[in-house]
Amino acid sequence: MATDTHNALAAQLAKDAAERFLRYVRIDTQSEEDSETYPSTAKQLDLLRLLAQELKELGLADAAIDEHGYVTATVTSTVSYDTPTIAFFAHADTAREVTGANVNPQRFRYGGGDIPLGGSGSVIRPAVSPELANHVGHELITTDGTTLLGADDKAGIAEIMAAVAYLVAHPDVPHGTIKVAFNPDEEVGRGVIHFPVETFGAVAAYTVDGSTAGEVQSETFSGAQVRMKIHGRAIHPGWAKGELVNAIKLAAAIVEKLPQDRLSPETTEEREGYVHPVLVAGDSSEVDLRFIVRDFEDDQLDANVEYLRGIAQEVAATDDRASIEVESFIQYRNMRDALMKHPEIVEHLDEAVRRIGLEPRRTAIRGGTDGSALTEMGLPTPNIFTGGHDAHSEREWICVEDMGLAAATVVELARKWAEQP
Repeated sequence: MATDTHNALAAQLAKDAAERFLRYVRIDTQSEEDSETYPSTAKQLDLLRLLAQELKELGLADAAIDEHGYVTATVTSTVSYDTPTIAFFAHADTAREVTGANVNPQRFRYGGGDIPLGGSGSVIRPAVSPELANHVGHELITTDGTTLLGADDKAGIAEIMAAVAYLVAHPDVPHGTIKVAFNPDEEVGRGVIHFPVETFGAVAAYTVDGSTAGEVQSETFSGAQVRMKIHGRAIHPGWAKGELVNAIKLAAAIVEKLPQDRLSPETTEEREGYVHPVLVAGDSSEVDLRFIVRDFEDDQLDANVEYLRGIAQEVAATDDRASIEVESFIQYRNMRDALMKHPEIVEHLDEAVRRIGLEPRRTAIRGGTDGSALTEMGLPTPNIFTGGHDAHSEREWICVEDMGLAAATVVELARKWAEQP
């Protein structure tokens, strides 16, 4: 169990993190996959510029935002000997599935049972979100049911900021040089594509972008995207007999060929991968159909991409007047193998979680983080919990006490890395 000192630290940090979080979520930072700019939406810069300013106000003299929207800053070492430089990352953007505009957060102490979300008709039910059962009596923050909350990943930002504020205010806490980085566009798979890893100066990093308190994550899905451009044959519908080839019906035929009882997010769990249609756009003459493909093993990921190519070929072959172009690309790779070469990075995180009074629980992420890309770029980056749940939905919620535990984990990691062997 946590000591009284650690409980007090987590409580102090929870207060600061929650106050920051409630400010940050009111800023709309939704990213856009089809944008050709970077960041993909200018509104992400509203939060990123605010964060750069807040870091400067904390006394981090080098706090800055660059031309890509990356916010970086350095917390100066408080020890006289050399220690490895570590970093903490979190992303500013929110997902496309649900609007992030006009977020109206609701903060309350949870007494159990269903949680109605304002007058929206949406309800968070313990039967669907079982982690709620562990939070009776805790403070929660939800939406009003009309937007997402943005805990993914504004909670991570708030927790890092609270930890940094604490370390700056307590120079007696021993720690080495700590880097902080906030970035746009994680949700569209481009969060760190321009990040200057080689000049950043960290030997290890941690994303604060997880979920349940105590989780330690050093493995993610590998991810790919498949895009199909379906070309039909257009003609006025009044004279269409024997002439029209409807691209929308071809897209429907592709989706219909997907298995009903496996290989989808709604039918898989744990280490099972999936293919998932995420966008359909177009008209009867041409349709853009997109999938995301996920698996923990790269060979199975490749097999699932080829499976989709095969379905496209089958459907295209039903009418020689139709054609389907298929392209695929890797979005990120499982960070597992690279992190296994640096076991101390995850072991230090395990120890930090123990120091805040929790038993670390190693889990694999059924998704990706910026850490997936950073690890592939040469900066090993496992993931820390935030306390948020049910991301990318109107039913998103977070526990304030868990926010304090996440921020305290950041502080304890800083201490751990400063300990001499």
